[in-house]
Amino acid sequence: MLIVGRIGKPHGIRGEVTVEVRTDEPEDRFAPGVVLRTEPGAKPPANPAAGPGVVFQVPPELTVESARFHQGRLLVAFEGVLERDVAEALRGTMLLVDTADVSPPEDPEEFHDHQLVGLAVVTPDGERLGEVARIDHAPASDLLVLRRPEGGTALIPFVKAIVPEVDLAGGRVVVDPPGGLLDL
Repeated sequence: MLIVGRIGKPHGIRGEVTVEVRTDEPEDRFAPGVVLRTEPGAKPPANPAAGPGVVFQVPPELTVESARFHQGRLLVAFEGVLERDVAEALRGTMLLVDTADVSPPEDPEEFHDHQLVGLAVVTPDGERLGEVARIDHAPASDLLVLRRPEGGTALIPFVKAIVPEVDLAGGRVVVDPPGGLLDL
């Protein structure tokens, strides 16, 4: 599964929500009629419409009714989410698509997160440094989160100067870290 967004706070009173976009193709991923899988947030909220203490069950899928950008944020209306209370109950829900439904990037220097996670990380000399645990999307650049063999993690900026090669077929990422980067 590939995360394409995270539901934020409600917008207005008719069930529209803000979405933290985690895809380069929001126009395609949030087009009307698109069905997205859901992964509820950590703490399920009570559903005020069902009575006190009743936990709201996030549906396994949500269908996009409409989507628009407003003041730099994506606002999405989902089918069946017609009021603010239900929209509030969806807050924190991750929105996902099946990786089988995602076409590979056209640019050979671009990768989807799911293509990189699990790859071995090696130096140009072939020394194994660990494996890619996840990708963090920071404002300055993406970061490879390296799971070290001895335990712990290290952050590696995903830039050409430090990551000169990604070999998907070979199952490895070549990293040429500057001195001290892996000691942080």
